Amino acid sequence: MESGIVGGRVAKPHSRPYMASLQVRGHHVCGGILIREDFVLTAAHCKKGVRPDQMTVVLGAHDVTKKEKSQQRIEVKYYPHPKFNGNFDYDIMLLKLKKNARLDKYVKPIGLPKKDKKILANIMCEVAGWGQTGDSRALSDVLREATEKTQFTFECKDKWEQDFNADHMICTTFTKKKGGICQGDSGGPLICKTKLYGIAAFTSPENCKYPHGFTKVHTFLPWIKKVMQGLGDAE
Repeated sequence: MESGIVGGRVAKPHSRPYMASLQVRGHHVCGGILIREDFVLTAAHCKKGVRPDQMTVVLGAHDVTKKEKSQQRIEVKYYPHPKFNGNFDYDIMLLKLKKNARLDKYVKPIGLPKKDKKILANIMCEVAGWGQTGDSRALSDVLREATEKTQFTFECKDKWEQDFNADHMICTTFTKKKGGICQGDSGGPLICKTKLYGIAAFTSPENCKYPHGFTKVHTFLPWIKKVMQGLGDAE
């Protein structure tokens, strides 16, 4: 149930310098978010079926099918959340870059939220990624972005039932006109009021109908900080 921007719009090149493309053998598989010069945040399910030496993080990309001069390609070590078991919950992973990213106008981290905040319904948030753009199942070559709206917990529970954990997740809806996430956007950001709130985690497998599920970044701040201090276990 990975989550591509259906509809939406092409992002202004390099306007989101924190965006990372996770690639296997040169092909985009998931999004990610640069949160420090040596760490990318993404969804844990993005490592499914991928050997540790196969994944490369590409930073500074707009068109992921081209070797742009702005791009940096860096190998990684995986730190999936220890409680992630392949289902919906705890779908969060840190990737430690094997060398620090070179920060410039194309590559810049986004700050983590300061502390746990109540996330209100009906807030307009932004999503971005290189995922599927419609029924063709084709991934987008260039970064696309769209706007989605946060939902009330009962609306999320109504759709996802016991799979939705309100303590760890946010869900959103989108209109066809505005677009939203789909397969291939997993691991990308949910940005609300310029702050990083969520990581794209799941959507319905048939047609990416809403509500979309995001891992709530605030909840996992203690674990993120622990791993970034060198206290986590790599896989």
